Amino acid sequence: MRVFTVALLMALVCPVLAQQGTETVEGLTVTVGANHAPPYRIIQGGERTGLYVDIFEEIADRLGWKVLYREAPFRRVLRMVQQGEVDVMLGPLETQERAELMEFVAPAFPPERRLFFYLSKDHRIERYDDLYGRAIGVLEGASYFPRFDNDEKLLKEPAPRYENLMLMMQKGRVDVVIAPELVGLYAVEELGLDVEVSPFFVPGERSYIAVAKNSPVLQYADDIRAALKLIEMEGIHEDLVLKYLDRVAE
Repeated sequence: MRVFTVALLMALVCPVLAQQGTETVEGLTVTVGANHAPPYRIIQGGERTGLYVDIFEEIADRLGWKVLYREAPFRRVLRMVQQGEVDVMLGPLETQERAELMEFVAPAFPPERRLFFYLSKDHRIERYDDLYGRAIGVLEGASYFPRFDNDEKLLKEPAPRYENLMLMMQKGRVDVVIAPELVGLYAVEELGLDVEVSPFFVPGERSYIAVAKNSPVLQYADDIRAALKLIEMEGIHEDLVLKYLDRVAE
């Protein structure tokens, strides 16, 4: 039964990938806008890696694409999408506002819990209502979950990187930092901070490979989805996810 299922999926995937033999596709250069957010996107110096980057590189490799990266803070990357300066974002959550700018092509990245990090026990978050009256560090332009994003009664202090937010908390400029699980734990580990994780958290949603609606790459949305299915079938996608989970757990 498994052999039949694999054969059927290959029959669906291969005709799409077979189209990639044209000169137009082989010569395609895709510009990815990415903020430096280890371990998802590590865009620093000459380094181009991280979970999201590695997954997209596997997809691009199967499509014969050349990939260029432009590093900028998250909010700036959103503007670059709007202005036609980049083709792709890796890992944004789908929101109504962003859907006007981007096509959320493939949910390629695993969901992650939104955690609340704290230093002082007085800032431990047991329930949502505990957030009121706290200065909460947030990534500029990021979306976490609808109630939080739309709650104007919360005091939110933005910064361009999660490392900045953790240091702001160390200096007492914020009481709590909200962050996706892996990137938050990675930032804490890299900075060597003795930070605690609140018992209150929010389940995550899958994040996407998103393509700018003003980009010529959008016509290859089906090809991206097909290549993603292929690396999932080959076990490469799962291997990469486990690799980065293990790295943070060390």
